[in-house]
Amino acid sequence: MRILIIEDDDETAAYLAKGLKETGYTVDRAADGREGLFLATSEQYDAMIVDRMLPGMDGLAIVQSLRAQANMTPVLILSALGQVDDRVRGLQAGGDDYLTKPYAFSELLARLQALLRRHKPGGGETTLKVGDLELDLLSRTAKRAGKPIELLPREFRLLEFLMRHAGQVVTRTMLLERVWDYHFDPQTNVIDVHVSRLRQKIDRGFSPAMLHTVRGAGYRLSAEPA
Repeated sequence: MRILIIEDDDETAAYLAKGLKETGYTVDRAADGREGLFLATSEQYDAMIVDRMLPGMDGLAIVQSLRAQANMTPVLILSALGQVDDRVRGLQAGGDDYLTKPYAFSELLARLQALLRRHKPGGGETTLKVGDLELDLLSRTAKRAGKPIELLPREFRLLEFLMRHAGQVVTRTMLLERVWDYHFDPQTNVIDVHVSRLRQKIDRGFSPAMLHTVRGAGYRLSAEPA
């Protein structure tokens, strides 16, 4: 799942992004209100974490603008303003939840997951299926033919990306940018290593094999035999 963080404090944003990525989420970050609104309206996200006090455009104005455009992506507002009136204004502006600073990351993660569950009926898909392989985006679990598959966070992100592009050839550049957040080639075999480990987990003991290497191009996940 893809999360947008709109936070001007670099340290806070880095802390949030690190925790979310370790949990398996794909994360984008905007450092000011105007950039945040641009990303929120030009890209598709499963949820947003929005700081209330931002340069350029404050967080409540961002949420109000999104709701005025019928963008109902769930929003968790972060703020050092924790009085009852402050929380009420945040929710009335269109926020789905309001968390005051300082906070525990475990609570933020639990609130984010609750938002994603609540928005399941009208939001994006929360389960991906390719053949007998299934990925639950909320519980962060995977199984094939009903058998649980233990995945590390990076493996989960890799499998999610492959499943979202099932049947298509996925290039190394696409994986570097969307799974590793690299916009350059690190000149390592990191992709090969992770794909090999993932293939062992989702294909070993099952038939047919689903994760295929396309020589000179990349990889393809498909329920159809190669």
